[in-house]
Amino acid sequence: MLGRCSLDALRQRKSVKWRTHPPDVLPAFVAEMDFDLAAPIVEAATAALAIGDCGYGHKGELGEAFAAFAAKRLRWSPDPSMIFAIPDVMTGVAEVIQAVTPPGSGIVINPPVYPPFFYRLRLSGRRVVEAPLRRDEHGRHDLDPEAIDRALAGDGVGAYLLCSPHNPVGRVWSREQLATVADICQRRGAVLLVDEIHAPLVLAGAHHVPFGSLDHEMTTRSITFSSASKAWNIPGLKCGLAVAGSARYAAVLAERWEALLPGQVGVLASVAAFSGGLPWLDALLGQLDENRSLLSRLLAEHLAGVRYLAPEASFLAWLDCRALGLGDDPAAAFLDRGRVALSPGPGFGTQGNRFARLNIGTSPELITEAVRRMAAAVPT
Repeated sequence: MLGRCSLDALRQRKSVKWRTHPPDVLPAFVAEMDFDLAAPIVEAATAALAIGDCGYGHKGELGEAFAAFAAKRLRWSPDPSMIFAIPDVMTGVAEVIQAVTPPGSGIVINPPVYPPFFYRLRLSGRRVVEAPLRRDEHGRHDLDPEAIDRALAGDGVGAYLLCSPHNPVGRVWSREQLATVADICQRRGAVLLVDEIHAPLVLAGAHHVPFGSLDHEMTTRSITFSSASKAWNIPGLKCGLAVAGSARYAAVLAERWEALLPGQVGVLASVAAFSGGLPWLDALLGQLDENRSLLSRLLAEHLAGVRYLAPEASFLAWLDCRALGLGDDPAAAFLDRGRVALSPGPGFGTQGNRFARLNIGTSPELITEAVRRMAAAVPT
């Protein structure tokens, strides 16, 4: 069901992952996986190409397909009429931010966090206001309600952008944590934007709670963003979705339809993923569950100085490399001396200094090779 591509086959790809670095570098940075696509996606995209259906994207059945998927897998029943197609999550976030906050407004985020949260907000003419995750003595990250409240209380702060599940730390927030966030946003009068792009990738032992499923007034002052792009590995097809929490935010999305046009093939592929790609997704989740355990064993054997908590969701591993003595950006040393490319921790905020993010959405063999190369980069 889940076809693993050989390294030779992967090097035939021409995406960012496989063209950013020279051929002797093993890429394990950008969030692309190394598996064959799900058959329903291939069939939908091929059929569209065969008839030249590559025009501007139309929502089509995307709302119904996602709503059915959410009801079955996420225990959430969004109204299909409130679901809008967008080209990708960050474009949707940027457009909404510009619509619902004035220029110069502060937007709260929780670093270490997905690097585009920083630069897309700044490119939109907004200020980044940090409410860092707190980290306990075991290395486990959590939301910090007091930091969130302080940040939202600041002058000119208008919105909170929450990553749920969180990239890069892999946490899945509980219903109680989300309710606390909702209470704070309601008290401070903030708009809440929720990036749930990794929700389909929650692994065994964790349970994702869609923000829109809460019984809370803040759901009407929120927009949830998601996509099939991460879970089914189709980011290049350019289709995401935004779920408006009320008619007011539905109007915001509808007014910006021209700026939010998705790719037509991406819409069709996403519908195929949500409606026919569940067996493939289940196989992927099983593989990722194995991969996160494998990484724990490999690090213990070859890089004991790296601290790692297996993620609760997705295919991204957040590695604490502070004990290795590789400086603020250990990914630079792994690349230079080990010829393996990880995502640099500092890109996720100053809280990511001396950390690195490793993509484990690949075969066990390539995970093993990545750790071998990382170990070779550490001075003995």
